[in-house]
Amino acid sequence: MKDALARHFGSVGRWRAEFMTMGARRKAAGRCVLLTRSPSDRLLVVHWAMDHATVPGDWSANPGEHSYHMDGTKAAAYVDAFMVAINWAIVQGAYDNLRRP
Repeated sequence: MKDALARHFGSVGRWRAEFMTMGARRKAAGRCVLLTRSPSDRLLVVHWAMDHATVPGDWSANPGEHSYHMDGTKAAAYVDAFMVAINWAIVQGAYDNLRRP
């Protein structure tokens, strides 16, 4: 997964910064930041949606597990805690499943 993030964003650190910045800006409750894979060009992209089921255009996102915070004023703290809690083995498994024909 680290290789994929580095390939698509330049480095894992750049992905992390982009994800965290976008997450911290989601001040309204219910808005989600997603890491998704475009079905047409297979790029990994960070974007936001009104909820976990609403994604733009032809994008498909199946986050499997998701969570949200109710207090938009604490979005940055929530994203910080989220980053610490990521289970990279599960993320890698989900990414591997996406790449299978």
